[in-house]
Amino acid sequence: MTNDLIRRVYEHKEKLVPGFTRDHGIDKLVYYEIFDDPESAILREKRLKRWKRDWKVELIERDNPNWDDLYSELI
Repeated sequence: MTNDLIRRVYEHKEKLVPGFTRDHGIDKLVYYEIFDDPESAILREKRLKRWKRDWKVELIERDNPNWDDLYSELI
């Protein structure tokens, strides 16, 4: 969850934030959702984290079957 998706993806692309994404070289934005309030966004994020990997892949591929980097659409 972030209030500035462009900044957050940039940080990941530039490996500025220590953690899972930097350790595993994850730097593509392949899926995102927009919410009006932080509470809804946090609740959704917690639910997604409990999902099995196959369900997450299906969610991504429904809207982004080629796993294109969506960051360029934001900037």
